Amino acid sequence: MLSDTHGYLDPTLADHFSMCDEIWHAGDIGNLEVIRDLEQIKPLRAVYGNIDDRSIRSLFPEDLRFDVDGLDVFITHIGGYPGRYNKRVKTIMDNEPPKLFICGHSHILKVIYDQKYQCLHMNPGACGHHGFHKVRTALRFDIDEGKIKNLEAIELGWRGRISS
Repeated sequence: MLSDTHGYLDPTLADHFSMCDEIWHAGDIGNLEVIRDLEQIKPLRAVYGNIDDRSIRSLFPEDLRFDVDGLDVFITHIGGYPGRYNKRVKTIMDNEPPKLFICGHSHILKVIYDQKYQCLHMNPGACGHHGFHKVRTALRFDIDEGKIKNLEAIELGWRGRISS
C-alpha cells in the first residue's frame, strides 16, 4: 500500500510488492505513468487525491470500499485519523465503520487502532519526493480470514534521494 507518489515511483517498490496479490494507492498519484508502472507489478486499486488531474480522476474514485477475505476496507485520500476524522469520513465512520480505514494526504506514516469504531487506521505516509516528509514510506501486509497479519513499514530512503 502506498500514497502520495506525486508522479514518482521508486523502482524498489516492484521488489517490495512482487509477493503481494494487489497494490493499493491512497491518492495523489501524480501522473498516468505511475499507474501504468504499478499495473505492471500487480493489479491496482486506487483513489484519486487532491493533486490528481482529470485524467486520473476519470480512472479512479474519491472513495473505494471493498471486501478482501472477510475484511471490510475503505480507502480515501483525505480522511484524517482516529479522533480527528474529517466531516465526510466521520459520517461514514458513525454510520457504517469499516474494519480497515486507509488514507493518505498527511505524508505521515501512521497505524492506529480506533477503539471507538473498532477499526484499524493506516496511512502509508508518502513515497514520492514532493512534500515535507523526510523518509519515503509504504506499507505491506497480509489479510487472512479478515485479519491483518505481518504488517511491515517499508522505508524507501530520504525524500531527496532517488533509490538505485
